[in-house]
Amino acid sequence: MTEIIPIEKLQGNLFQGGEHGGIPISFFLVHSPFGGGPRLHRHPYEEIFIVQQGQATFTIGDATQEVYGGSIVLAPANTPHKFQNLGEGSLQMITIHPGPQVITEWL
Repeated sequence: MTEIIPIEKLQGNLFQGGEHGGIPISFFLVHSPFGGGPRLHRHPYEEIFIVQQGQATFTIGDATQEVYGGSIVLAPANTPHKFQNLGEGSLQMITIHPGPQVITEWL
């Protein structure tokens, strides 16, 4: 049977595939206000950011770059990274974690 999940039922806008029959993908639906974003962290797998709307500054490893809606950002496995919304409006993106659960090491 097909499972339909209302977005408002996600805990912190997080979908953990392992909680839904062992699906090997997890993701966050990010809606970040000005100045918002996580502190420096890393994952034991690659992370893919699909920036749908807004403007953010991404730091991945030693590189920092401004990114705009319509971009895809790739963070290599085990590489420290963070982002911050520096645009006037909401930063909207999907962050994909290739695993049944999100594994984060905060730095």
